[in-house]
Amino acid sequence: MRLLQYNNDGNLSLTEFFEGDIPKKYAILSHRWGAEEVAFKDLIDGTSKSKAGYNKIQFCGEQAKRDGLQYFWVDTCCIDKSNSTELAEAINSMFRWYQKAVKCYVYLSDVSTRKRKASGSSAECTWESAFRASKWFTRGWTLQELLAPRSVEFFSRNNERLGDKGTLKRHIHETTGIPISALEEAPLSQFGVEERLSWAENRQTTRGEDEAYSLLGMFGIHLPLIYGEGREHAFKRLRKEIQNSLTENEQHLLDPQSRSCIQDLRTTDPREDKKRIQDTKGGLLRDSYQWIFEHADFHEWRDNDQGRVLWIKGDPGKGKTMLLCGIIDEMSALMRLRDKSATKLLSFFFCQATDSRINNAGAVLRGLIYLLIDQQPSLLSHVQKKYDLAGKALFEDANAWVALSEIFTSILQDPGMNSTYLIIDALDECVTELPLLLALIVQTSSSSRVKWILSSRNRTDIERALRPNESRTTLSLELKENAEQISRAVAAYINHCISELPEIEHEISVQDQVRDILQRKSDGTFLWVALVVRELKTAESWELLDVVNEAPAGLDELYRRMIGQIEQQAREKPELCRGVLSATTITYRPLHLAELGVLSGLPPNISSTCESVATIVNLCGSFLTIRDNIVYTIHQSAQDFLSATTFVFPSGIRSMHYTIFSRSLQVMSGTLRRDIYSLSAPAISIDQVKQPDPDPLAAARYSCLYWGDHLIDCDVGGNTINDLKDGGSVYNFLSTNYLYWLEALSLMKSLPDGIVMIMKLENWIQADERPDLHAFIHDARRFAVYNRSVIEQTPLQSYCSALIFAPEKSIVRETFEKCIPTWIEKKPKVQAHWSATLQTLEGHSDPVSSVAFSPDGKQVVSGSLDETVRLWDATTGAALETLEGHSGSVNSVAFSPDGKQVVSGSNNRTVRLWDATTGAALQTLEGHSDQVNSVAISPDGKQVVSGSGDETVRLWDTITGATLQTLEGHSDP
Repeated sequence: MRLLQYNNDGNLSLTEFFEGDIPKKYAILSHRWGAEEVAFKDLIDGTSKSKAGYNKIQFCGEQAKRDGLQYFWVDTCCIDKSNSTELAEAINSMFRWYQKAVKCYVYLSDVSTRKRKASGSSAECTWESAFRASKWFTRGWTLQELLAPRSVEFFSRNNERLGDKGTLKRHIHETTGIPISALEEAPLSQFGVEERLSWAENRQTTRGEDEAYSLLGMFGIHLPLIYGEGREHAFKRLRKEIQNSLTENEQHLLDPQSRSCIQDLRTTDPREDKKRIQDTKGGLLRDSYQWIFEHADFHEWRDNDQGRVLWIKGDPGKGKTMLLCGIIDEMSALMRLRDKSATKLLSFFFCQATDSRINNAGAVLRGLIYLLIDQQPSLLSHVQKKYDLAGKALFEDANAWVALSEIFTSILQDPGMNSTYLIIDALDECVTELPLLLALIVQTSSSSRVKWILSSRNRTDIERALRPNESRTTLSLELKENAEQISRAVAAYINHCISELPEIEHEISVQDQVRDILQRKSDGTFLWVALVVRELKTAESWELLDVVNEAPAGLDELYRRMIGQIEQQAREKPELCRGVLSATTITYRPLHLAELGVLSGLPPNISSTCESVATIVNLCGSFLTIRDNIVYTIHQSAQDFLSATTFVFPSGIRSMHYTIFSRSLQVMSGTLRRDIYSLSAPAISIDQVKQPDPDPLAAARYSCLYWGDHLIDCDVGGNTINDLKDGGSVYNFLSTNYLYWLEALSLMKSLPDGIVMIMKLENWIQADERPDLHAFIHDARRFAVYNRSVIEQTPLQSYCSALIFAPEKSIVRETFEKCIPTWIEKKPKVQAHWSATLQTLEGHSDPVSSVAFSPDGKQVVSGSLDETVRLWDATTGAALETLEGHSGSVNSVAFSPDGKQVVSGSNNRTVRLWDATTGAALQTLEGHSDQVNSVAISPDGKQVVSGSGDETVRLWDTITGATLQTLEGHSDP
């Protein structure tokens, strides 16, 4: 690679670097070729300045110098195109060169920043329309130049900066059709082959073959250049090479079952959460986290084989989340997450207590596994084996944690894995099964190939689990030496914030005063600064000093002041804000503006439009923030404060749970209806459904999923007593809308969540006190469980096959008989009542000879003449494991008292012990001379007993497999 630089005499010179010696910091130019471009030969013979294209080179060099960069690269003159070998190497390397550039300057020769007179007397700025129309977006080579670099800055022909890839992403997306996530550094591997090819459809190159060659880097492949082969043949070779690369790395991801597995595994993409969090907090500032890379504890963790876990702990608002974002950014460049040629893997997860999707241990593992598979697709095999048996239930049923932890552990032990770095932010916001997650972290940290970075608030339970030893290090942000680093980082953040206050851009004295007050009051807390600066941005220039002087030190005091400011607003605004704050604080996940409008009780003239709801959200001080129409609490500490504030909950939290429940019934009753998406045909599958725009379910989605949880959490005994009466609001809602609700849940792909809710209500409501309601809910549960598969796949079958095959005396059938389509003239003869059968577990290919429940009742084990043992989920009926190894019929099965092992006896004269979690064979006990008819495990789990056709009983040691006793005396099998 040749790079340009300015000499002391002002002239340009070229320096050639080989792969290992290329400078880490250089700029790169992107442009459209013109008539008089400076070629490599022109630079060598000294005629470059006479060419018109020299101006672009000069611009690039001067801009690089302003950005503190010594070297820069321009394609016209840094490649000797007369050398075919060098040209081929350059084209195959070009994506990587752009990717590693610190800055990419896009010179748009057809975009001017000059203003022209509009039809009136005022001047109109036209560069935005010219930007969208620029021919730069039509050229083939500029596609990789847009996508590869992290920093892409656009300049007009007047050398004036227009913006960068981030600030202009909406313009670029609308002009090119490239997804915004691709412009925001999402790995290109996230996008399908055809989608990536489609981005180049309307682009041209001078030579036809280059339309294919310009795409090599986007797919991470190399291809010999054969100019003269023609565009069509070049694309054939490109596609073949892409297919070969997929065959080696990602082929199995193309099969529908694998795609389905990944879709069901994914609850969130942690990369999108990271981007959302950064944007919500105002962006990531490098100077605010750079200190960590010089810290001795970080070096110890990174460089020492013994350093496996680094736990970063600190009080709220100390910048832990953004610190981890910075660590992820810096490490990603060396990992397969961003560099497909790298061998190391990086996976991460951001917990948030206010979002039920990402506030539990199961979600953490699903997120970590999802990112690992995205980088190394062959790891999907660890998930696929169990998924093929259980389907989506694998990730959601009562045994989900057991299955996920086993999958996660086996992935980390995969022989194809190299070093793996795992990062979890905000462990304290993992509100479900945190002890299990901590135990798994400690367990997996014993591997020399796995390193963890964790962050949390100061919590004693986490402290106990992660107590320091030779492999675990604690970095406390409150310790004096670390607090000093944080203070300097906060100072850098304050400087950045002040630079974004245009009101005092030229008032150095005011800047200094604001800076000093912020630094003194912030006490090393980023969040405090962010909240005060948010207020400064809405203040007039003469008010800035008053704002910072009046801002109290400490987060809680600042929060109290924000509440006071809300209370002092005019007319009904405080009450509107109260409704919004209480709804956002108490709900189980962040709300869409459409959901918030109805659940917060805003008047119809406000709740009817997202824009009006957003206006009220923006009146709530700085407690809330909006991203992509979703409303988030600014920080967990703000959530905690609001939960304990009487202004927000004057009648208590339980009362608000009741309010949300009541409003949920109202919005569902007013929204849900038959065939809400106008599908018409009952046979349309869920895969064929396209969500309408606008979505008629938008305002009711949260209510459909959580109305029952709010009912239970508001506690029977107060307002809810009337709602739970026979004939009360719950009964009326279900007897009117139950089938509409099931249809909506199916369209939302959340039917299992609805079934779980019905089961909760059935267990919670007392049958003797509310017999009619309990009977309806019991029948509704049987109806949903029995028809789960068909309704999940075809939402409108709720009204067809689900009804006509329900028992004649089913309450749901009798209630909704009128919903059966009139074209079904002859109905099948069915039984009168639900049978005693709760589940039918199908999978064995021969008669079943033995069954047993696990001690906790959550699993069933079965043994069959098909020579297999099967484990089943007792709630959903999903197959969990098939245990193979016997060479004869399985006659007897049993669980150990702790439920961790299964024992089986077979016609092949053996007894086998199995791990109930993994399905692994633990012991094969041999000694009987005839078939084994019966087996059991002792109460302490230390012995197995077996009875055989050889007329003996044997006692075995479960650990060693040794025969302890042979009991003789029977005279028949």
